[in-house]
Amino acid sequence: MDKKVTYWVELSEYDIETAAAMLQSKRYLYVGFMAHQAIEKILKAYLANMTGEAPPFSHSLSFLAKKGGIYTSFSEAQKDFIDMLEPMNIEARYPGNKISYCRV
Repeated sequence: MDKKVTYWVELSEYDIETAAAMLQSKRYLYVGFMAHQAIEKILKAYLANMTGEAPPFSHSLSFLAKKGGIYTSFSEAQKDFIDMLEPMNIEARYPGNKISYCRV
């Protein structure tokens, strides 16, 4: 595997493991953030693999999936899922209502 692709895959795997740890510790706001990060990075791995170039600087999951030409193959549930995660990239960093994310 190309070094660029390996880089993104390894970061994605680390982030999904972190999301699982946050879920276990009931830090739900950060579960969403880390899930977003994991998906963003695996999409970047896909783009790096397809193009041989560095992926675009973007945090938008739908943009990255569209750029890779795979968005149209997503099910509606998958599209809804990435749409739900999309704001978590910012919301986890600057929560408007942290309490609502922390409920069990």
